[in-house]
Amino acid sequence: MSYEILVVDDEVMMERIFEQRLRKEIREGLLTLHFARSAQEALTIVDRFGYQLVLILTDINMPGMSGLELLKQVRSHYPQMKIYISSAYDNEEYRQQALSLGADGWFSKPMDFSEFKALLEGT
Repeated sequence: MSYEILVVDDEVMMERIFEQRLRKEIREGLLTLHFARSAQEALTIVDRFGYQLVLILTDINMPGMSGLELLKQVRSHYPQMKIYISSAYDNEEYRQQALSLGADGWFSKPMDFSEFKALLEGT
């Protein structure tokens, strides 16, 4: 089975990090990664792929629309979509706000990719 995942982060390096850390899974055809550098770009990708996307991982702090606003918008159109929030700031208030808005979980940066891979295996 192949998983399509959308990673939303305004940091350019995140794309390279995900491709490096998940290269085996990508090479074996287990994962297809989509990247968006803004929440607005992410909404375009979500509209294009819909539930083909197994999971969205979005940064919480981005210029323009935040990850929390993206979460609300995606939830309103795709209530069953798995959406996880990531942040370099281990802020309990942000975490609780994300969970109260319907986030499926939280990842602190730097990402623990073994934890992320375990999440995918359970999907």
